[in-house]
Order: sequence, then structure tokens, then C-alpha cells
Amino acid sequence: MLRGVDTAAQPGGLRAITRDAVRTRLSEIAIDLFTEHGFDNVTIEQIAAAAGISTRSVHRYFPAKEDMVVGDPAAYGSVVRDAFTDRPGHEPVLSSLQAAFTLLLDRGGQDIRGKAALCIVTSVPALRARNHEKHLLWASLLTPVVATRLSGSDADLRAQVLVQTALACFDVALTTWVAPVETRTPAELLKVAFDALPT
Repeated sequence: MLRGVDTAAQPGGLRAITRDAVRTRLSEIAIDLFTEHGFDNVTIEQIAAAAGISTRSVHRYFPAKEDMVVGDPAAYGSVVRDAFTDRPGHEPVLSSLQAAFTLLLDRGGQDIRGKAALCIVTSVPALRARNHEKHLLWASLLTPVVATRLSGSDADLRAQVLVQTALACFDVALTTWVAPVETRTPAELLKVAFDALPT
């Protein structure tokens, strides 16, 4: 624990930590309720009651019920983009993308509740649509930085192909992970997916 530092006055200080903790707890409560009763059968009012706060307070943290499952796509996309940017410039692009997505997976969400959230996403049309929007956002963040690593003509087009390929590997790894019989981690499954790509 840091001592003698005014974290409340810094970016990501105490206020941000508290906000993140509340968002995480609300998301956990919502996912538990969605798992037990079904996404469409749970209201914001029920989530608020289970959390012991007002419906208005819930809306301050999550504008829509879908956000409680999908999270903040921009934040996750930035993690992947920054991780890719930090990779060595001489490394093959797909290897850098694999490492970037692996870093995201290593940051969490691989527990029972993470599996439950992904099961909800794959079974609810509105959440599948939101997940697609997330991938479009991630692609818009990743494609320009991938293009800077490519030489020759059509760098933007080739960057889009590489990013969409990486996103497909990420999706397949995660949807495989939620199968009840699957014992490998998402990162292990991501490696299998990337290894299946032609060299």
C-alpha cells in the first residue's frame, strides 16, 4: 500500500478506484441474477435492490443493462492496442496480436463468473450485437497501428485482414472456453487458434 501519496488527486486515484469497485460489484450481482433468472427476466430495479442502491445510482454506473455484461469496450480495446504497440517492431504482426490479446486475457475474467458472463453474451441476441460493436471498435483502434508495421501497397487493407483474423481467433478461443467440458485456459485456446493459421 502506498503511503503519503494523494491518490484522490491523481488519475486513477481513490475516486476512480471506488468507482471501479462499485462497477465491478454491480456487474457481479447482475451476472449472478442473469445466470439464475435469464437476462431478459431481470430488471435494473431488481439489480439495484440486490445491490442495496437506487435504480438511479445503477444508471450512473451503467447506462444500459447490456453494459453490465459486456463492460467498457473502449478500455479493453485500448489495452490490446497499447500491448500491440509495445511489442518489438521486428516481430511478426500476428505474433504481436496474439501477445496483445493474451495480455488482455491474463488481466482477468477467466473465473466462473467470467464464463457465466460469456455464456450470457452468446445466448442473448442484444448482447451478441453489442459484442459485435465491441469488435468493430477494437478493430478501429488496432488497424491503424497494425498498418504502421506493414510495408508495401494496401497496408490498410492488409491490416484490416490481420486484425479481423486475430479477433476471430480471440472469439473462437473464448467460445470454446465456455464449453462445460473444456479445461484449458483462454490463453491456451488462443494459442491453439493462432497456431491453426497458415504461415
